[in-house]
Amino acid sequence: MKIALNVSAAIGIVFVLFMAVGVFIAGWDRPPLETTQIGYRGLGMEQVTNPRTTGASLAVNAVPELIDPAPPGGRPANQAYQNVQILGNLSEDQFNRIMVAITAWVSPEQGCGYCHNLENLAEDVPNKVVARRMFQMTKHVNQDWTTHVAQTGVTCYTCHRGKPVPEPVWFEGPGSGPSKGMAGYTSGQNKPSLAAGLSSMQVDPFTGLLDRPADVRVVGKTALPTGPGPSIQKTEATYALMLHMSTSLGVNCTYCHNSRAFLAWDQSVPARNPAWHGLRMVRDLNRNYVVPLTPVYASNRLGPRGDSPKLNCGTCHYGQPKPLGGAQMLKDYPELNAAVLTPVPGAGPPPPPATQ
Repeated sequence: MKIALNVSAAIGIVFVLFMAVGVFIAGWDRPPLETTQIGYRGLGMEQVTNPRTTGASLAVNAVPELIDPAPPGGRPANQAYQNVQILGNLSEDQFNRIMVAITAWVSPEQGCGYCHNLENLAEDVPNKVVARRMFQMTKHVNQDWTTHVAQTGVTCYTCHRGKPVPEPVWFEGPGSGPSKGMAGYTSGQNKPSLAAGLSSMQVDPFTGLLDRPADVRVVGKTALPTGPGPSIQKTEATYALMLHMSTSLGVNCTYCHNSRAFLAWDQSVPARNPAWHGLRMVRDLNRNYVVPLTPVYASNRLGPRGDSPKLNCGTCHYGQPKPLGGAQMLKDYPELNAAVLTPVPGAGPPPPPATQ
């Protein structure tokens, strides 16, 4: 009996130790890992990849099958159909082609009825109003944000990947704890978030950097302190943002920074420049396109504070340094660069123009 109890106790201790170790190393990547040196030895300028997770990232970044281009010519779409306020300058065949593509990219299970009233396709239902604004946003990115997307551009598939709402989006946090008022406000502290790389740093200040202007800087410019530095909250927000960008792109910090001088632009690698523009692009899109659509969204699409789903770096990148591995889908769908606003009499005011 005593031996049995000792054996049971030993098994219990081993089980507890096993669980403790499992929790402790849950965020680790077990070997083998692949390391590529991108700078001088001794600086830690390396990119580390996990071959076991790379496959999953490549799968979600596969490019969909090309839809045959539409023949040129034919009557304009705004003459063939009613209430075509966007893309009305395309030919009827071009318009139909891009509608088929969008159905496959955004709502393959729901079909055309996701954005349209099938009894009256011309009617302005909420999802159609949102889609109209998304056309304008896509054109805005492709034409006004080449500092980030270059000539590769984006399409609806870049974000949606076959789903009505892209998976990597974010909402403002609940902002409250067990009690009400200031005592219960946690800003998401100690609540690990996927958006913040599963860290326990405050989420609300970090996500705020993605939809409003703010300096992202915590490193001093002098060797010794010269005055009060950034607050702990701002520091955590900055580091949470960096973790988010690293996780979203599937890269290390050294993909953009030189590890010997993170602040110095003249010692940074080239990728830091498009990343800087990318952060500002996300703010522009959230402020001028996504957030203004909040009254249009159905209540079940809103966050705990009633805000709309907003973009972040992962919304396009899905774990890759370049969305879809750098595939240039836009050149195959030039219709997305032709989102000219053609107001229809009696159809209501058009959406306001966006500003950076």
